[in-house]
Amino acid sequence: MKDFKVLAINPGSTSTKIAVFQNTEPVFLKNIKHSPEELSGFSKITDQFTYRKEIILRQLQIADIQLNDIHAVVGRGGLLKPIPSGVYEVNDVMVADLMNSPLGEHASNLGGLIARDIVNALPNAKAYIVDPIVVDEMDDIARISGHPLFQRRSIFHALNQKAVAREYAKLIHRPYDTLNLIVVHLGGGITVGAHQKGRVIDVNQGLDGEGPFSPERSGTLPVGELVKFCYSGKYTLKEVQKMVKGEGGLVAYLGTNDAAMVEKMVDAGDANAEIIYHAMAYQIAKLIGEMYTVLKGEVDAILITGGVAYDKNFVNWIQERVYKLAPVHIYPGEDEMKALAYNGLMALRGEIVIKEYI
Repeated sequence: MKDFKVLAINPGSTSTKIAVFQNTEPVFLKNIKHSPEELSGFSKITDQFTYRKEIILRQLQIADIQLNDIHAVVGRGGLLKPIPSGVYEVNDVMVADLMNSPLGEHASNLGGLIARDIVNALPNAKAYIVDPIVVDEMDDIARISGHPLFQRRSIFHALNQKAVAREYAKLIHRPYDTLNLIVVHLGGGITVGAHQKGRVIDVNQGLDGEGPFSPERSGTLPVGELVKFCYSGKYTLKEVQKMVKGEGGLVAYLGTNDAAMVEKMVDAGDANAEIIYHAMAYQIAKLIGEMYTVLKGEVDAILITGGVAYDKNFVNWIQERVYKLAPVHIYPGEDEMKALAYNGLMALRGEIVIKEYI
């Protein structure tokens, strides 16, 4: 079987993760941190394009990675139009939408842009994105919000949720598209998806909307109080948006978005930290219960993943409320670089159909 090298690029709000895989083996991994001072000079996320690309190229040069040896560059997908799960080759239409996203700005928009730009200088490489956060496989009934001017949207941790679901399916020797799973991603944002035979038919919009509060997001708030708050005249639109995403959740209650620090506060006997942290687990368990009803009680397993899943006490708070619904399996952390690289490899090998963004 032919050897392939894949470069994976995952831009986050304060970091850029890159990895090079030789087939299924990682040969280079780097997490590049960006300080607030470094990013403060950019008014828009897309303005960071050249800055981030040059850092990536410099790190590859330091590691003696030859770009001409790369067969595919796979970027994290951004806020595109809603699309089904899969691998997409980066085309001109996608580049235009990543530059002027119909849903707003997100650091992941840079993934496809940088991938395409690097590939343009290479003789035989392809640029792809995989399972962006706008993957939309929701049932029509799940889109109804309660008012015709508002529609529920599918924006979630599709890449990691799908990767963990497939990993579990492989572990039990079952095809992913034969299983019903509830997948819980515990990160800076929290999303809980109902996976019905390979499709995420319902999921909370965890970017800036509904669901449990998280390390830095407020989640679902009392609507009437929020409306009055917005029209109080005391706060600007940007201030309210920051309260909902970035300065909500644990940040608002405890002054930190670091779950590991909150864990230490709880261990040290901080009663306020414990009830707030426990409340986050409580809300997550409630949403798992909602997704159990979406799947009509036919659930093969509940999978819990993401960085917060390293905290065993926190996970236990969730498990004690949901363990009777289905077996619970824990996948701490997130291996999005592996997921990006493996999907790129499968595309190069012709093992999956490459989709077109239109």
